[in-house]
Amino acid sequence: MAVGIFDSGLGGLTVLDAVTRRLPDLPVVYLGDNAHTPYGTRTAEDIYQLTTAGVQRLFDEGCDLVILACNTASAAALRRMQEGWIPPGKRVLGVFVPLIEALTERNWGDNSPPREVGVKHVALFATPATVRSRAFSRELAFRAIGVDTEAQACGGVVDAIEEGDMILAEALVRSHVDALLRKMPEPDAAILGCTHYPLVEEVFADALGPGVKVYSQPQIVAASLADYLARRPEMVGAGTESRFLTTGDPRRVSSKATQFLRRQIAFEAA
Repeated sequence: MAVGIFDSGLGGLTVLDAVTRRLPDLPVVYLGDNAHTPYGTRTAEDIYQLTTAGVQRLFDEGCDLVILACNTASAAALRRMQEGWIPPGKRVLGVFVPLIEALTERNWGDNSPPREVGVKHVALFATPATVRSRAFSRELAFRAIGVDTEAQACGGVVDAIEEGDMILAEALVRSHVDALLRKMPEPDAAILGCTHYPLVEEVFADALGPGVKVYSQPQIVAASLADYLARRPEMVGAGTESRFLTTGDPRRVSSKATQFLRRQIAFEAA
């Protein structure tokens, strides 16, 4: 038994890395659905079916708590899962809400009415499916008033990162930032709404300029998870070792994961 982390591919490794740094003794089971990545161009129904299949695999591994380290899954599938799919005694948490709570200066689980916040113009960079879901605007409206948002669907960035083509990824990021700035010339803050994007966070920050605060998820999610487990220690489980599962080719995924995290990661077939 351990905490589960699910992602459509390799992006969730940025969350895994932050979690293991924040909670070094926490055993995790990571599942990457590399056979079906990317999720960002799929339909909502397809994303739901793939996400529930992946989470069920982690439940089968004994995980009582699963983190959806995938914004597309969190945006397009989590609410429907919470409304009737998740069995008693299990919990599934997304990465979207902790990010918005950080943006709106709220503590975890603060459900007080929406209020004025410091930022007024927010840029969202995310996958096409996350942008289509409008989940960011919906969740932000629950917590803040008077915030103008502009979303940019960053097609191609996840594919380039998954293929290890960082030159292409950087070019695409700069193109997408340019497109966003034509719609919102002076954002106060920018949300990197995909767990792949921290791998090119410096490119986003450089393209946006020094006046824009960039919110990236790994450390925020790790801090939220630490807070949650401090209040719900029974969700940690009794496992002692971490495991890494993939629906793709374990050898290829292990090689790319090792390159991303700069430490040895050995995946096995899910």
